Amino acid sequence: MIELRHLRTLMALKESGSLAGAAKKRFVTQSALSHQIKELEQRINSPIFVRKSKPLSFTQEGARLLHLAEEILPKVLETETDLKNGLETDTNQLRVGIECHSCFRWLMPVMEQFRQDHPQAELDLSSRHLFDSLNALEMGELDIVLTSDPVPGHSLAYQHLFDFEVKLVVAKDHPLAKEAYVTPKQLSRLPIISYPVPLARLDIYRHFLEPAGIEAGEQKTCDLTMMLLQRIACKDGIAALPNWSINEGHGLSLAAVKLGQEGLKRPLFGAYRRHSANSALVQNWLQLVASEGLTRQQKSN
Repeated sequence: MIELRHLRTLMALKESGSLAGAAKKRFVTQSALSHQIKELEQRINSPIFVRKSKPLSFTQEGARLLHLAEEILPKVLETETDLKNGLETDTNQLRVGIECHSCFRWLMPVMEQFRQDHPQAELDLSSRHLFDSLNALEMGELDIVLTSDPVPGHSLAYQHLFDFEVKLVVAKDHPLAKEAYVTPKQLSRLPIISYPVPLARLDIYRHFLEPAGIEAGEQKTCDLTMMLLQRIACKDGIAALPNWSINEGHGLSLAAVKLGQEGLKRPLFGAYRRHSANSALVQNWLQLVASEGLTRQQKSN
């Protein structure tokens, strides 16, 4: 039986023009995508595209399935949205979920501009779905989620907004403060101060210490950015924060150091449901976030 995931893969192939591009769009590995295509071809007993064709060219059977995908997928997504949100969806409401504790402050200008652009719209910015925000988005409880961690398999669209750098923050007289960059080994067992997030979800652990096989030190948590920075200045521990958080520490004796020779870069995506009733508000919000993020990155470089 042909499944919706097969049709979504065909759309990704058409939009990207390559297996690698389609895998990226579907948030799966290229080998997993190839396996899915092979499975589909076995079901219809025919290839769906011409191998080694540039640009990618669909067979007659593949083109027919692509036409089916273009006809069915928009209707499926529209129906899903209507059923989850109710048939009387309020198109003037935008509920934004945030997976980053430190985003709220720099999003203030975005909120102000959004309200100027849409004075009748109701904007709700929340982190109450912090550990389950993408599921909340799929269920219609949120309209947008700002995240650095897209989840394969979610039937959502992910729009890349910008990349940011996560840096080590230490007291100015800390032994690591004058280093051009630090290695994972240098941070072995040092106490880490963070927002109240499990250690396994911290960028410094997931993308720096753990891949190098380095054990993290004691984790200490703090709700507020300014309090967190003050504790670092008092040598209570180290932290890894985005550039925009570090800029809040004016007046404190702090130093920011690169994590690794190339630095630790992370992406920020805007996740949303395709064909939602308030898609115009969604796109306007994402454009404002992307613009503000890039402006702040330029100032911090």
